[in-house]
Amino acid sequence: MPTTVLTDRERTAVQAYLRLLHTVRAVHDDGAGPAGVPGPPPVPPAVLAEAEQALAEAGLSGNEEAFFHLLRGWYP
Repeated sequence: MPTTVLTDRERTAVQAYLRLLHTVRAVHDDGAGPAGVPGPPPVPPAVLAEAEQALAEAGLSGNEEAFFHLLRGWYP
C-alpha cells in the first residue's frame, strides 16, 4: 500500500481535524449537563475555527473526499 506524504499544510489540517474530533469525543464522554439541561457547546469556537482555517489553507475546504483520503493514509 502506498504511503501518503503530506505537505505541511495538509498535515496541519489533519492535526486540527484530529484535535476537533478528540474535543467532540471528550464532550460526549463527559455527558455534558444533566438530562434536559443544555450543556456547553459541543465544539469550542476556537477549535472549530482552527480546523476550518487549516482546511482552507491546505486547499481542502469543501473537498471532503480528498481530505479523508489524506486522513486515512496518515492516521488509519
